[in-house]
Formats: sequence, structure tokens, C-alpha cells
Amino acid sequence: MGAPHNGPFPTLPATTLAVHNRHQLMNRSRFIVVTILVLIALHRADAAGRVDAIVEAQTGYIIGAASDGHWLDSAKAAALIKPGASFRVYDLTRDMGTATASKPGSADEPCPDTHMTKLSPKPDRGAIALSASWNALPRKPRIADVTQPVYVEAVREFLAQHRLPQAAVKITQILRVDLDGDGSEEVLISATNYLTKDGVPSSAPGGSYSFVLLRRMVSGKVKTQLVAGEFYPHGKNFNAPNRYSVLALLDVDGDGKMEVIVESAYYEGGATTVYRCTPEKIEELVSTGCGA
Repeated sequence: MGAPHNGPFPTLPATTLAVHNRHQLMNRSRFIVVTILVLIALHRADAAGRVDAIVEAQTGYIIGAASDGHWLDSAKAAALIKPGASFRVYDLTRDMGTATASKPGSADEPCPDTHMTKLSPKPDRGAIALSASWNALPRKPRIADVTQPVYVEAVREFLAQHRLPQAAVKITQILRVDLDGDGSEEVLISATNYLTKDGVPSSAPGGSYSFVLLRRMVSGKVKTQLVAGEFYPHGKNFNAPNRYSVLALLDVDGDGKMEVIVESAYYEGGATTVYRCTPEKIEELVSTGCGA
């Protein structure tokens, strides 16, 4: 006797239906996995071809660029900036809006090797312009009181370590921000004392200094790191000392961690430098400047 069936279509055994359904589920799963992998590959390909340039907003000087985990100097970054490229402008604590870049060129004399672009509209304020698509200011820095005793004493101790035990403490800037997004704030301290009322002298007097410090908690203890600076236990003639301060704190490469951007100035020029600051080391990434 043949196998029973209802109507014109035979009834499949339960085991056959189970195998059929399992194959359908596996095919759907493979399709979803392949789709996800394609999207990831497309995203990586797009990221690999992207160059995220960093420009000093007021001068238009091209500092450098981040590209797929690598850092490009000013010249290489300038060669990859297209006219009309969109930049987002930031000051120390705010997103200031957007601007577009002109075709990069030389800053001419006295700095023909410095590369620059013109931002339009020219930012009235703002420190750094980035061509990045992400929010480069994920955590807002807080400006703190420069007279706080704990930081005055920290600077005094640091000066003593650099053979300046009698130097007068003159803190010019204190910023608090969570640089790496771990929920704990770091403190950046800028201090300068060239024993003058205004500006930076052409010669460094004995007992003078300028620096930026980073203080953070590491394994339950305060760790102090020098980001950039100069110390003069003895005077030096016509050495063009620099004044250092934090210009911006931004995530310039999209990894969620904020880099420290330091401005250094001397009597005939200056520079802007991007630093990566980890508990293990302070690393200079890219820099540019102009001066006689």
C-alpha cells in the first residue's frame, strides 16, 4: 500500500520538514553574516581612504593629519586637502561651527616651508579646525582656578626637581578633563615665568621657565608628566625661549581619546604641536610653526 497523502500534494515526514527548516534558517544566517561582513569591509575601506586634517584655525597653518592609524606631517596632509573640504572649528571648550578650506599653499616668507589653507568664513574665534566627521570634543574641559594651593604646591615641587627651588610659581592655566574616557579627570597645568610683565623675552633669565604638566591618577597614586617645557636655572642670551600653553583638547583621530594640543610661542614666532598622552609616555604626533 502506498504512503497516505491528502489532496494533490503529499505530506512530508516530520524529519524531512525539520531538515528543510534548518536549511532555510542556515541560509538566512549566512546571508545576514555575509551582509554584515560586507558592510564592515566597506566601512574599513572608506576609513582607510580618509584623511582627517588638523589646521590651526587663526593662521590656517596645516599641522598634519591622521589617516587609518598613521600620522602625516604638514606637507603630506596639505597634498591631500581638497579645495572646498569641510572643517569643523573648535575652541578650548566649544564647537564653533564649520568652515571650508581653500587650496593649500605656502605661507611664504618668512616661512616658505610652512603649509597653510584659508578657511572660509574666517573664524573670529576658535583654535583648531578638523576635517573629521566625529565629535572631536566628546568631553568638555573645565577651566579651574589657577590659585588652588594643591596645584601651586605641585608646581613648586616640580620646579625644585628641575633645579629651580626658589623660582616664583606663576600658573597661567589649569584645565580638568577626562582625556581617555575612563571616568577619571586628568589635570593640565600651564605655568610660565620669564620675569617680565609682558610677552616672551629674546633671552631667558636665570630662574625662569615655561611648561605644561599633566597630572593623573595611576594605580591609586598621582603621576605628574611633563608634556612640553623649558627650564632655566641659569640665564641664556638670545636663545629665544618659548611660552607654552594648552590650545585645545580634542579627539583628532577618532579613537575616543583626546589629544593635547600645545601652543608654543617665542618673540619672533611659534608652533602648534599635537601630543598623545598616556600613563606610559607623552608622544609628539605632528607639529608645525612659523618664525623668523
